[in-house]
Amino acid sequence: MADTRVKPRPDEVPILDGIADLAPRFDVILCDVWGVLHDGVRAHAAAGDALTRFRALPGERPRRVVLVSNAPRPGSAIQVQLDGFGLPRSAYDAIVTSGDLTRALIAARGDAPLYHLGPDRDLPIFEGLPARRVPPDEAEHVVCTGLFDDDVETAEDYRPSLAPLKERGLPMICANPDLVVERGARLIPCAGAIASLYEAMGGEVIYAGKPHRPVYEAAVEAAAALDGLPPAPSGRVLAIGDAIRTDIAGAHGFGIASVLVARGIHAEELGCAAGAPLAEVAHWLEAQPVHPDAVIEVLRW
Repeated sequence: MADTRVKPRPDEVPILDGIADLAPRFDVILCDVWGVLHDGVRAHAAAGDALTRFRALPGERPRRVVLVSNAPRPGSAIQVQLDGFGLPRSAYDAIVTSGDLTRALIAARGDAPLYHLGPDRDLPIFEGLPARRVPPDEAEHVVCTGLFDDDVETAEDYRPSLAPLKERGLPMICANPDLVVERGARLIPCAGAIASLYEAMGGEVIYAGKPHRPVYEAAVEAAAALDGLPPAPSGRVLAIGDAIRTDIAGAHGFGIASVLVARGIHAEELGCAAGAPLAEVAHWLEAQPVHPDAVIEVLRW
């Protein structure tokens, strides 16, 4: 599904006040979670309202919202988290996560022993799978879900422990390709940062989640399955996210339109981290390898 649409130049990318005028053009929204729907502490009420309104729009087929997250946990665990943050379930129809795809990759390896590199909060990703978790020197592959302590550590702290894994030729499954996410007002490193370092060291990395095609295919199929319909045409699918590297690049590669939420992980770069209005969007976009079809400060109707 190559993207053959004519993309606007950086100085032509529109800045939206809301998605009300744009939304009727689409049947499916694939929406990022962290940074768009919540900040790691609480839900953004306007974002939940916007998606709820989209789902209520009339059309030839039901409007569907699938949340697509690089969280290294199953979608069921993310739903519990979203409930706690206060996001209404009226805002979405289904959740597809990199954790779901990671589970499929682990299952395909049967009971091959694995080393889990990540915090205990991500252990639900292994529930019900036959794979055995073992120390690194006994493993046949690595599953990286994040840093053990992302409050104080950086990916570089892991270089010494990654070196012997690379020397043994252990492949790494990255359960969260994000480099960083928001947690309140801070940016916290993710599994993608460790995976990028491992790759730079010469290690093999298998990425689950955005910006890679399988998670988009799974999300579009999930939306279609809700109504027993064929997948929506690519021109009727919109991706919304706050990360150029994953959300926008993934949408571009999958051939669907995208909207970049500015007040997310790129807020500092766009000069709007402290509540200031958006500035220098075109200049910033010129330096990016891909461009969204539109930019919005925060997701709202």
